[in-house]
Amino acid sequence: MTALVTGSAGGIGSAIVEKLRGEGFQVRGLDLVNGFDVTDPEAWEHIGSVDLACLNAGVLTGGNGVGSLTDDQYRRAMGVNVDGVVFGVRRLDRVMPTGSTIVVTASLAGLTAIPDDPIYGLTKHAVVGFVRSVAPQLAKRGIRIQAVCPGWANTGLLPAEFRQELDGRGYRLLEPSKVADGVWAAYKSEGTGEAWIVQPGREPLLYEFKGVPGPR
Repeated sequence: MTALVTGSAGGIGSAIVEKLRGEGFQVRGLDLVNGFDVTDPEAWEHIGSVDLACLNAGVLTGGNGVGSLTDDQYRRAMGVNVDGVVFGVRRLDRVMPTGSTIVVTASLAGLTAIPDDPIYGLTKHAVVGFVRSVAPQLAKRGIRIQAVCPGWANTGLLPAEFRQELDGRGYRLLEPSKVADGVWAAYKSEGTGEAWIVQPGREPLLYEFKGVPGPR
């Protein structure tokens, strides 16, 4: 069995790679540190078929407020967090075999408000919505797609100041290995278009979208 992981050099990415290798997968890690840019559509054209693709690359905005948000901060967040998923899924839809699976690392910020970084929240809401919406199209080719929605994790992605602020709130950070367990739970599920929550002290949990009222 073969797999790829984007953002593989980061804390969560490396934990996913380790988890998959432990489960017997041959894993290809894709990251900026080895020359792969998820925001580059041409780079994706050189990616071939795998049985499992974990689209994990992600960044925070790094701004203190929407009023001070720079164009570069905004476009970088949109590029990595949204374009990197859309370009990846587009390519994988063309090359993955029947029975394969895509797991996208979203965030709890894709299911609830995140005043600390509204643009990050925007991108992760987009990712969750995309996964749920594209799932029926992929299903026609026998490909499943899932989203994993962890809380804040103990990785280098978190700036020291923000980490201290979370600590002051009594917030428990997730260990990257627990996020990897969530990825594995999403992969092993028989569903598609699902969102799996990962929170400290809990087993990975399938999120129940309640839906909206229909017309009268």
